[in-house]
Parts: sequence; structure tokens; C-alpha cells
Amino acid sequence: MAKQRDFYEILGVPRTASADEIQRAYRRLARTYHPDINKGPGAEGRFKEVAEAYDVLSDPATKARYDRFGPDFRQVPEGARNRGGAAGSAPGWQSGIDLEDLFGDVFQRPRGPVRGADQEAELELTVEDAFEGGRRRITLPGPDGPRSYEVTIPAGVTEGQRIRLAGEGGRGHNSQAGDLYLVVRIAPHPRFRVDNRDIYVDLPVSPWEAALGAKVSVAGPGGEMKIHVPAGSSSGRRLRLRKRGLPNPKGQAGDLYAEVKIMVPSHLSDLERELFEELAKVSDFDPRRQR
Repeated sequence: MAKQRDFYEILGVPRTASADEIQRAYRRLARTYHPDINKGPGAEGRFKEVAEAYDVLSDPATKARYDRFGPDFRQVPEGARNRGGAAGSAPGWQSGIDLEDLFGDVFQRPRGPVRGADQEAELELTVEDAFEGGRRRITLPGPDGPRSYEVTIPAGVTEGQRIRLAGEGGRGHNSQAGDLYLVVRIAPHPRFRVDNRDIYVDLPVSPWEAALGAKVSVAGPGGEMKIHVPAGSSSGRRLRLRKRGLPNPKGQAGDLYAEVKIMVPSHLSDLERELFEELAKVSDFDPRRQR
């Protein structure tokens, strides 16, 4: 039977790594080897290996047992003490276990249900997903391999909000599991910028629309809507559409801000050039003198 690789080695972190360092290493490797992303040979096996290592090292109690007893830590009841070495030496099951302490601890353990630990995982959403909500199937790593969940995403979830999956966390004593919390992360978007519940989007307009005023379309995560561009609008002006940002089931929705960006034609027709030249002759407007 092949020797099991060291969990710290699998994640590429030292035995002195903090919980944050362990989590960062796991996230990086999980994104690399997740079967939905990496179809290469061996990727699924590597992903399961990374998931198992993180499942053990992310739980303080399980990590402490692994640090003491090494690969055989699952055979050791919680609370057993290792006489043969200090924590972190990973001497193994056969090396100096105090049998009196071991069996005494077994008989003293509580026989009633002990709730498992709550766990967290990231849930990355697009701006559209966060705006609309709905049902979504996700796959997350687990100690026995990847697991799939059907998740209800409330409309208007925000960055950092947690979605609770009852009973899907760490295993407990007598089958009483903890909860799994999905921490929402809003992915970068090519058009939208999100600040809490407010959404910002660029609004391209022509020079004549900006000068004369116009009613134009602006794209939001919920679809297109009309907005009035006041006459004399310069680039950078923000136009506000109230309550068109992320919805809020418990209060007021966010706003959508359309930021004016004046665009000019890259190629002018003869007539367009003639009209712009005429405008340049008759206008005394100098933008460099404006305050």
C-alpha cells in the first residue's frame, strides 16, 4: 500500500502555517484542479487529495490530532495523548501511545450527540446572478470527494453575505452535523462595478447627445432601461436611477449610476467633418478654461 502523502506537503505550506495561509493555499489549488475547470489527466485525483488535506487541516481539533499522530490520526479517539513525541512530530500510531489514557478517554467521552463544526466555502457569483437570485447547483470539495448542492440564492445578495446550508458542515458525534455557510463573492464584471447594493456602469453618448440632451438606453443587470441625459453633460457626470441597483428583500434597493462617457467618431464622413469644422469656427467654447 502506497504511503499517504503529508497533508502539509499536498497544500504546499509549512507545518507552522496559519489558518489563513492554509485557506489561501487550498483556494489556489482548488481553482487549479477543480474538475469543472481542469479536464487534464490526474486533475480529479489531485483535487480530491487537496480537498482531503484542507478538510483535515482547516479544523483545529482534527489538525491537532494529525499533527500528533500523523497518517494514523483517524484511528486515534479524540483526546488521546502521545507519550512519544511533541505536537507536530507526527510519530504515528505505533509510537508510544499511553493505552491507559487512551482507553480511559474512550470511556469518559460523552455518549450523547455532539454537534459537528460549522464550515465555510466561497460562492462566486456574477453580478447578474446576485441581482436575479434563483436556484443553482454547485460542487464543493469534501473529505470523501466533491459534493454537489442545490442552493437557493436570494435576489440581491451582496459581497460577503453568507448563505446557510443546514446540516452540511462538519460531521458530529451521533450524526449531528454542523452547518455549511457559503460566503458570497461577486466576480469582476466587464461592464458593472458593484459597491454594496449600488451598481455603476459607463454610459457612452455622442457629442451632440451630451450637448443637446437626449433620452438613451442604458444596460443594467436586470436589462435595458431609458435614462435622460441632460443638455450640457460632460464626461464623468453621474446620472442616478433610483432603486435600480441590487434589490433588498429587507429594505431599500440600491441605485444604479450611469457615468457619462462622451465618444467621438473614429472616422468622419465629408459632411460630418464639414459640420464639425463649421462648429469650430462659430463656437467660442474652450474646455480648458472651464472650472
